[in-house]
Amino acid sequence: MTTHSLRESLFNRRMLICVGTGFTSGLPLYLLVSLLPAWLRDGGVDLKSIGLMALVQLPYIWKFLWSPLCDRYGLLPLGRRRTWMAVTQLALLALIPAFGWLVPKPDLSIIPWLALAVAFFSASQDIAIDAYRREILRDEEMGLGNVVHVNAYKIASLIPGSLSLILADFLPWSAVYWLTALFMLPGLIMTLMVTEPEYSKGAPKTLRSAVVEPFREFIGRKGWASALAVLAFIFFYKLGDSMATALATPFYLDMGYSKTQIGLVAKNAGLWLSVLGGIVGGIWMVYLGIARSLWIFGVLQALVILGFAWLVKADHNLVNLAAIIGAEAFGVGLGTAAFVAFQASTTHPSYTATQFALFSSLAATPRTVVNAFTGFLVEGGDLKLGSLLQFHIDGLGWDRFFWVCFVATLPGMLLLFKVAPWNSEDNFSRQQSQT
Repeated sequence: MTTHSLRESLFNRRMLICVGTGFTSGLPLYLLVSLLPAWLRDGGVDLKSIGLMALVQLPYIWKFLWSPLCDRYGLLPLGRRRTWMAVTQLALLALIPAFGWLVPKPDLSIIPWLALAVAFFSASQDIAIDAYRREILRDEEMGLGNVVHVNAYKIASLIPGSLSLILADFLPWSAVYWLTALFMLPGLIMTLMVTEPEYSKGAPKTLRSAVVEPFREFIGRKGWASALAVLAFIFFYKLGDSMATALATPFYLDMGYSKTQIGLVAKNAGLWLSVLGGIVGGIWMVYLGIARSLWIFGVLQALVILGFAWLVKADHNLVNLAAIIGAEAFGVGLGTAAFVAFQASTTHPSYTATQFALFSSLAATPRTVVNAFTGFLVEGGDLKLGSLLQFHIDGLGWDRFFWVCFVATLPGMLLLFKVAPWNSEDNFSRQQSQT
């Protein structure tokens, strides 16, 4: 890519839209991942209950079930994609402040339902945004556009994961949630101002075709064995990292750091090095290719998890905290860049919403299901699964828990032998040229 073409790809209206879609997509998720656990812990809720709260993110897993509706219908004059974007953004703007009306312990039976509603509309927004982004970007802009979107997604974590935490030391939680919700407004304004992409006007003629054809195309292109291997890889590649960061804010609190310290040091050190990792990963990937990047970046994102195990026994100071979190974030930023590029290379543009929803649903599964039990892995306790099944889990403590997270990275790395062998770059190039 020449300097002129790189400049044209970077500085255009489509990349600016990718900034907006990334920010408005990331805000509600990071509210559930970062702000909600901190609020609950601050209100005296135990780690096991906080860990189980991750189950409210189930809509991120199951969103592919209603994603064909986004491909098939557009209920407002805005068009198919912008209709779903506007409706979900309005719903989130209304729901997020409702957390401020509740109190963690007394209202613990109500909070999961509210969080589930936020997760549902957030996941539905992601369906429309992913499809919209795929349809406005030119073929040569796909990699760069996705990196811009992902980095803006990460920057959105500054609001619930940093600014809101700092404000919580000075303002009541009701005001904090109101201020956090207002950051959905830029995304809504963007949705109303942009135009519907030309490609999205060719809606499937029937709901059945919107449901069946994306899966038929994916299986037909890959074959059953390869398709299942790809889906398994998408599930496992980020599993260890997802587990390690599931209880990050409660972990920092348990290590003795204040909410302000977490907001100023931990979140910022992690965010900006994660963004830098994504940028470096995107550039490095031009030379390495997708397959080799998955290997190299995957090893790095696994090794940096062990820094958290070291932090448990390290001296209590902000330098150690920032260094370990920054290293982990940079490694994860590298891995995410390759992971997103892999998903893009596996998606057919004719079935954008449903196939993107399927892949992102699988990627969200560890964050939702596996992470729900991380509190039990750390603290131990009796885990009840229905009325008949009950298990007692001996707590690992923070140190051994992070070693388990490291081991959890291995299945995804082993699946690379099948889905992206070291010298398989020619296959990726052919796939991308076909799409």
